[in-house]
Amino acid sequence: MSGVNFFGIRHLSPAGAFYLREFLNEKRPELVIIEAPVDFEDTSNDIVRPETKPPFAILAYTKSLPVRTVLYPFARYSPEYQAILWCHENNVPFRFMDLPSETFLALTDEKIRKAEQDENGDYAEDMEQIEQKPDVYERIAEKSADGSHETFWERTLEQCADFSAYHEGANLFGSKIREFSEKDGFDAKETKLREIHMRSVIRNAVNSGIAPEKTVVVTGAYHVEGLKTWETDEELPIFPKLTALHTLMPYSYYRLSTRSGYGAGNKAPAYYELIWDGLSKGDKMYAANAYLSKIAEKMRENGGAASSAQVIEGVRLAASLAKLRGGNIPTLRDLRDAAQTCIGEGSLAAVSVAVADTEIGTKIGELPEGVSQTSIQNDFYRLLKELKLEKYRSVTSQGLRLDLRENIRVGSEKSAFLDLDRSFFLHKLRVLGIGFAEYLPSKQENATWSEEWTVCWTPECEIALVESALKGDTVELAAAFQLKEKVERSDEMSVIAGALEDAFCCGMSAAASCCVSALQRSAVDTVSFEDLAKTAFRLSDIISYGDIRRADCSEIIPILQQIYLRACLVMTDACVCDDAACRAIADSVNMLNSVELSQDFLDSEKWLSALNETARRDDLNTKLSGLCTAILLERNQMTNEQLKIEVSRRLSKGVPADLGAAWFEGLTLKNRYGLIARLSLWESLDEYIETLDDDEFKRALVFLRRAFADFSAGEKNSIAENLGELWGLNGEEVSETLNAKLDDASQEAVDALIDIDFDI
Repeated sequence: MSGVNFFGIRHLSPAGAFYLREFLNEKRPELVIIEAPVDFEDTSNDIVRPETKPPFAILAYTKSLPVRTVLYPFARYSPEYQAILWCHENNVPFRFMDLPSETFLALTDEKIRKAEQDENGDYAEDMEQIEQKPDVYERIAEKSADGSHETFWERTLEQCADFSAYHEGANLFGSKIREFSEKDGFDAKETKLREIHMRSVIRNAVNSGIAPEKTVVVTGAYHVEGLKTWETDEELPIFPKLTALHTLMPYSYYRLSTRSGYGAGNKAPAYYELIWDGLSKGDKMYAANAYLSKIAEKMRENGGAASSAQVIEGVRLAASLAKLRGGNIPTLRDLRDAAQTCIGEGSLAAVSVAVADTEIGTKIGELPEGVSQTSIQNDFYRLLKELKLEKYRSVTSQGLRLDLRENIRVGSEKSAFLDLDRSFFLHKLRVLGIGFAEYLPSKQENATWSEEWTVCWTPECEIALVESALKGDTVELAAAFQLKEKVERSDEMSVIAGALEDAFCCGMSAAASCCVSALQRSAVDTVSFEDLAKTAFRLSDIISYGDIRRADCSEIIPILQQIYLRACLVMTDACVCDDAACRAIADSVNMLNSVELSQDFLDSEKWLSALNETARRDDLNTKLSGLCTAILLERNQMTNEQLKIEVSRRLSKGVPADLGAAWFEGLTLKNRYGLIARLSLWESLDEYIETLDDDEFKRALVFLRRAFADFSAGEKNSIAENLGELWGLNGEEVSETLNAKLDDASQEAVDALIDIDFDI
């Protein structure tokens, strides 16, 4: 119907937002219709509250698994946001007109399921062919003198002189984009459905008695031509739907720069806010001046040198570049070139950090407490405040060190265990996959009371929180559900033990009891040596941390004793394996040894007996026999004389060279410095090599070279000194000779040995 006022915009356009307000001031409409999902209207009261600070987003999500989400982000300079504010300020009603979020979620789910179920790859091929077609925006960039669609848009539309120019230019731009897209077959099913629905909302508004000329429609410039005309008897199709909920959530400029969300994004959200500020102040050079000033400020904050003279010269250069490129006001491209030339003295690397901070920024939105949030979000923010972690809600990563011990210098129990409670909270988030904090291994060995975390907030944290709402109303309930699911889905004892360890780290005794029961049931089943060792290692960790985490480990000790005993009994048989399985078995042996050393209530004689049997037997994997020998040496359970006898037996002419070298490789897997100090070992190795003929030596060389491959330079020097002493030579000269780089001929000869088939 003619007479309706259409204002085409880009979804994150400062000029669009500014001139839209002027357009509304001139038209004084009685109704404003805005492109946004119709079911988002119930968030409008919270959007206009003074405590709501952009950037923020409306997040819609499904009520069942798998969770699908749709995001609709707002910045200060979003035209839709400014239209809502204008309506609030002028007491004018508004409506949203796009498809409901339930339909967007259904369409998203349909696309994902098609891609997953497409056995022949036809869907993926179709998508790939579409992606390979020349992008409309790429074609605009090629035709424009700027060589970039973003720069073309900024110079042509963000720098318009008045709202009439922007209004006409944006509508024309959108119509041309639409024309090119339809010719290339890009008019997708979703676009058609959206425009049918939006036309119906506009038609219903006009038919309700509001004069067309008193109606303003705010929509993406692409849709203007599709909404201007319609058939009065146009039939609405049945739209697919998924039951959904929605909520407001804080957003960040960093995420706005990398994700378009529901509408179009931009690569420099903080810079575009400078454009908005400049338009609001009536100073079109404000963005240019502020941009270069902020870069200089950031440079100085980071210890760099940037003078006022460089900023002034940068502004002048940017203005000159703008004129050379056909404009009057510098664009972001002009300003970046000027910053690199005048402040970075020609080096982009010198200003890159300052440029990123100025263009993208670290701004995070804010919402009034309890606004349109799920119960788990409310619980999350309550705990942030209660645990004094609010200062870590930043897009900049920060380190957080926790001391889990009781702080006896404070008066209340709550303050005394603040860091422990923080640890419980962060571990619950880790279990839920909410990336607010990343756990780092402690730099202090055996410091069971210390934890290191890296904390950083992103909008993805908020999305993950909303998704976790399906698992529980609070962070703790959701984490308990997650652990229960993990236990029920797993057939491996070590995975159940991992869930038990998580429950203890989270301070959830009820969840821990459930995991203990599951572990007791699985402990009677047949389990591999690797699974037993992993389980024992996890349980040992829990017991080691038990006191500091104020946890009762009495139920776990008998389970660990049972699992430890079973592991000792089956270890020797597990060592009958090939080299492919050897690494996993070796890791398990080391884990079990660590467990026995950590817990004094375990029967050490059982473990030492298993080690001795594995070390002396010849029918096992020789590398593992060597490893067990090394552990016995490390624990002072083998004398030098016993070692010499074992070396003489393993490294003798009657033993195949590859088996002898593999045993020696296993021996070097533990306590190398202790082995290096045993001169008798190197004497025996020297005597062994002397007995080999040329063919046997070449065969042994391949395996011995592998055994010494990851020795450090210092370790190799120490070995060379031992050999020098045995040979009656200068140790430094021997070291220099052994560590010297081979000439080409020698290197080729050594490399050729690797390709020889030794029938192994």
